[in-house]
Amino acid sequence: MSGADPFEQPIVRDKRRVHFDPASGAVSQDPRSGEGPASAGPTDPADPFDGGRRGGVDSIELSQLRTEVAERTADLQRLQAEYANYRKRVERDREAVREFAVGEALTALLPVLDDIGRAREHGELEGGFRQVAEALDAAVAKVGLTRFGQPGDPFDPTQHEALMHSYSDEVTEPTAVQILQSGYSYAGRVIRPARVAVAEPTVGLPIDETADEPSDQ
Repeated sequence: MSGADPFEQPIVRDKRRVHFDPASGAVSQDPRSGEGPASAGPTDPADPFDGGRRGGVDSIELSQLRTEVAERTADLQRLQAEYANYRKRVERDREAVREFAVGEALTALLPVLDDIGRAREHGELEGGFRQVAEALDAAVAKVGLTRFGQPGDPFDPTQHEALMHSYSDEVTEPTAVQILQSGYSYAGRVIRPARVAVAEPTVGLPIDETADEPSDQ
């Protein structure tokens, strides 16, 4: 302004109240003013009320997170176990289907193998026919077809089919004394039992009590 004194000092009006201590000569802000460093600064992190509240919230959230992690881990482990069992079941079913299909194919070949066996017994395997028969025997054996049934084998109803029956003093238990047709098994399963003639010990014959009775005549 044109009439202003260039050397006039600026006037600062501070409405804050201060407190002067005559004994120490210290100047501090009047706490009744509601202003000052105590109210203007951030909340003291060491405040027992505020700090305790924040710590409680963090503890609750941490506990909830740990519970959720444990639940998700248990779910994941359960899913992994179910998937492993599913894979085992699928592989087991697939293997069972494969064994059934191979078993059916081998069953269809059994009459051919019977003919080859009879020709071998009669010495009729000669030349190329013999080579074909040997190749077929090797092929079915490689797949897992097993031939069983030998004279003198103990009679086993799970592996033998008795077509003939007799008694003999030369055996001590039911015995397959003659193999009428060989049996075959595949993958631990009998696909055709051996057809045999069975002999039982003579001591097993029932006693004929009427043989010693006197005749009425």
